[in-house]
Amino acid sequence: MMNLKILLNSQGFRQMFSYLVVGGIATIVEWVCFYMFSYQAHIHYLMSTVLAFSISTAANWLAGRLLTFRGAEKQHVLQELAKIYAVSVIGLLLNLLLMYLFVQMVGLAKIAGKIFATILVFAWNYFVRKLWIYRR
Repeated sequence: MMNLKILLNSQGFRQMFSYLVVGGIATIVEWVCFYMFSYQAHIHYLMSTVLAFSISTAANWLAGRLLTFRGAEKQHVLQELAKIYAVSVIGLLLNLLLMYLFVQMVGLAKIAGKIFATILVFAWNYFVRKLWIYRR
């Protein structure tokens, strides 16, 4: 019981929990944007993925900077944004590849493919941000 209490109070756990919350908010932003672009505006699902991913990356950056990684090494905002979007481009390429595989190859509905792709790219984003962008 004491070990669980120590774990829950650890900085690493709090940071991971915060990232889950921030990531959850960014994910909702991404899914809503994807739905609006793809289903409402009838934009091709891969282009909708790019647009939604770009918007959610900005939301994730801002919330992550203010909440999750606020005690991290400070750097110039433009330098930080350049790193975030560089990492995000790789995440986007993974996202597009997974979307294509899930929708075209597996035959999932677009929104189901989007959900699965988001879950898989989530871990990539967290570890790269923690180990490269916001290291202490």
